[in-house]
Amino acid sequence: MKSPALPGLLENLRELWRFRELLWAMTERELRIRYKNSALGFIWSLLNPLVTILVMTMVFKVFLRNQSEGYSAHVLAAYLPYMFVNLSILDSAQSVLAAMPMVKKVYFPREVLPLASVLANFVHFLLAIGVFFAYLFVLWAVTGFGDSPFTWRVAFLPPLVLITLVFATGVSLIVSALNVFYEDVKYVVGVVLYIGFFLTPVMYFVENVWHGLPAAYRGIGFSLYHLNPLVSITTAFRRTLVKAGPVDVGGAEGKVPPIPFDWGYFAWAAVASMLILWLGLSLFNRMKWRFVERP
Repeated sequence: MKSPALPGLLENLRELWRFRELLWAMTERELRIRYKNSALGFIWSLLNPLVTILVMTMVFKVFLRNQSEGYSAHVLAAYLPYMFVNLSILDSAQSVLAAMPMVKKVYFPREVLPLASVLANFVHFLLAIGVFFAYLFVLWAVTGFGDSPFTWRVAFLPPLVLITLVFATGVSLIVSALNVFYEDVKYVVGVVLYIGFFLTPVMYFVENVWHGLPAAYRGIGFSLYHLNPLVSITTAFRRTLVKAGPVDVGGAEGKVPPIPFDWGYFAWAAVASMLILWLGLSLFNRMKWRFVERP
């Protein structure tokens, strides 16, 4: 039996397709505004993660003596998708409010507003992945770390990128709709994303979590940890882009072999991302008709 909300959602998607040129125009506008009067332009999108990874590498490799091979490459592989999700959500949170004068005067699919913010960040994400491939190639050619970045694993990258886009879009729709009426949402989201950075294996590895949990609760604790879809998503990017190797978990264990990639956890992340997108579209569709009522 079909869900009562399904016909409405399909109609919204068809309407978005009819307004696809507007969506692209607003995405292009987002990109232009971001680097207006900027001499370096897109380079700024790379400087921030590169500087962050440089600092992380110094702290973990030099000060904390982490001996995981290719640490900076592993961290950057997880940092790029996490920051894409992070920036997409933060930018889209204010997207409807910022365009409220236009919303009250002109009809167009309101979903275009948060989607433009997500797609603008998605363009940067794709470009950053391209630069990361160049970085990996230089690292492999000069230092011999890992193997060539252009391996069979790259075939998994398109569906992985798509799942990440689905997750970011779903959360962005939810946040942008709620923030129209409850402006505390953007502050709560900022705090959640900040905490989420430390609860997602970006600066560390899932192996650190596994060996850090008490043995008696290791299985259930590891499963609960993977309820966060970004855990499997960032781990999948790391395993796709960088060859897995021994991980330094500290303590008596020292270096340990990498944990085999769990497809069950990844399947959950994919299903959860699609459910979040469905929830985001449904919630946004119910609330968008009341946007004009906001004083």
